[in-house]
Amino acid sequence: MVYVVITENDESSWGDVTGCIYHFPKRYEKYIREGVTVVYYKGKNKKKEFVAKRLSSSPHYFGIAKIGKIIPDEKSKKGDLFATIDDYQSFRKPVLAKTASGYLEKIPASKQSNYWRDGVRPINKAIYQEICSQLDDDDIAPIVDVAEIDSSENESLSFESQQEGTKKLKYVTYYERQHKLRVQAVAIHGCTCAACGFNFFYFYGEYAKDFIHIHHTVPVSELGGEMLVNPKSDLVPLCANCHAVVHRKKDKTLSLFELKELINSAAKNR
Repeated sequence: MVYVVITENDESSWGDVTGCIYHFPKRYEKYIREGVTVVYYKGKNKKKEFVAKRLSSSPHYFGIAKIGKIIPDEKSKKGDLFATIDDYQSFRKPVLAKTASGYLEKIPASKQSNYWRDGVRPINKAIYQEICSQLDDDDIAPIVDVAEIDSSENESLSFESQQEGTKKLKYVTYYERQHKLRVQAVAIHGCTCAACGFNFFYFYGEYAKDFIHIHHTVPVSELGGEMLVNPKSDLVPLCANCHAVVHRKKDKTLSLFELKELINSAAKNR
């Protein structure tokens, strides 16, 4: 079995979300593959603005996960890719990269001077187990869906539908919504409406950057309980208007094809 250390930088132009999305240069494609177990790592950083976001200012490991889908980054001119992240478990305490007896990772002699420059590093099972052995059972948080969505994040959650369909009872029955799926869907599909082509950023500017609704192509009420949702095939970005029209009638959820047909038909009749 293959194990890989992936570095998460505190300052990055990619804007990845821990446990959701991980971007990487094409040269690491041979290591980051679907199903691979990864260990999250942060390098040294003593800047005050990042103290609350780190377990330690020293180089350390802080979580484990598995690689989901590998997807080319269409925004990159260098052939970069990104991976969706599954089964993320965070550490409640840091596992320092260097102990009293030396580094947990075995540094090849040929890379003594620049080993830590590699943001992605393959490790063997023994090293993976050594990292995990630094923790007690209570030090590893259970697998969670990262950052369950907050209703304040979107004004239209009454028909926002980017969840897996787990029912909960809280005065009324509602469906659990997962921020993780939204993050992955936006990374894959972008923020332009898949039906009409509207983009909030292009129209409103920086204030509306990254704003878009995420629509579930199969109505959540029809999922029949919990199901795995593929953000690439099961979710699409829609602007607020298109999303409202899709869900306008309670007994009918329009397909993306039907929605586009409405738009095209209306345009011809203008």
